[in-house]
Amino acid sequence: MGKSSANLTWLGYTPSGRMLDVEIFPFSDIRRRSPPTKVRATHRYDFHMLLLVTAGAPRQIVDFEPVSCSPGSVLVLRPGQVHSFGEEIQWEGWLILFRSDFLPIASVVSDLLPGRMLDRMPDHLVLDERDFRATSEAIVTMAADARADAAPVEVVHALLRHQLCMLILRLDLLSGRQRTAATRHKPALKRFARFQELLEANFAGWHQVGPYTDALGCTQKSLNRATREAAGLSAKNCIARRIALEAKRLLAHTDRPVYLIAEGLGFDEATNFSKFFRANVGQPPAEFRAAFR
Repeated sequence: MGKSSANLTWLGYTPSGRMLDVEIFPFSDIRRRSPPTKVRATHRYDFHMLLLVTAGAPRQIVDFEPVSCSPGSVLVLRPGQVHSFGEEIQWEGWLILFRSDFLPIASVVSDLLPGRMLDRMPDHLVLDERDFRATSEAIVTMAADARADAAPVEVVHALLRHQLCMLILRLDLLSGRQRTAATRHKPALKRFARFQELLEANFAGWHQVGPYTDALGCTQKSLNRATREAAGLSAKNCIARRIALEAKRLLAHTDRPVYLIAEGLGFDEATNFSKFFRANVGQPPAEFRAAFR
């Protein structure tokens, strides 16, 4: 896998000694190969990770927030997110690591692209017993196929790509099933989804609500209605929360000076950034960074 600012090369897993574009392995592999301090460390990824808990009740940390898991929990971790396996590491589960460019980029229906499905999927899914069993079996099959020594690498790549797409399709169906049809088709929630896409692409430059309403072709009132219904926050607070999250990621996982972080996030002065960070996080940037050193 590619290196990120947090450098996950310590995972050191290559199925059957070959470099594949997707890696499938049990969490016990990490415990066996790495000291506990590294297992418990916080990392920022530049690839996707799907994590299925099969035994135990670990508390994962995703973007600095705790997520309580149990057998049947699926975490969907995306490039740029910050994650820790938590303090309790005596649990078991499956990890699937892959880069965005491993997924297909063309489809007759754009909403059926696996990448789009991952984008709209919640960070945490909880599967019932039947779905847990079916998902586990699919991952076990993928892991076994990745170790097929006799097969040419290009064939294994193609097989794993199709299997990964099927797994993402399955998880998308399961996450959709957990939403009612009425909720899924509410105009306000559709608007919030489009707002989130714009926010992810433009948060460093668009700090005010106006550019988003212009791009969406709606009023600030209707956008606020959508964000409050979907996230319980005003559009302005959603923007501030996303900027603050990126600032926390950069402070925790890079050595970039505060003034450069401020500049990269669209602040004209480092002092303005510091005021913003303190107001939204509750402590100065330097104090927050020190907590992760």
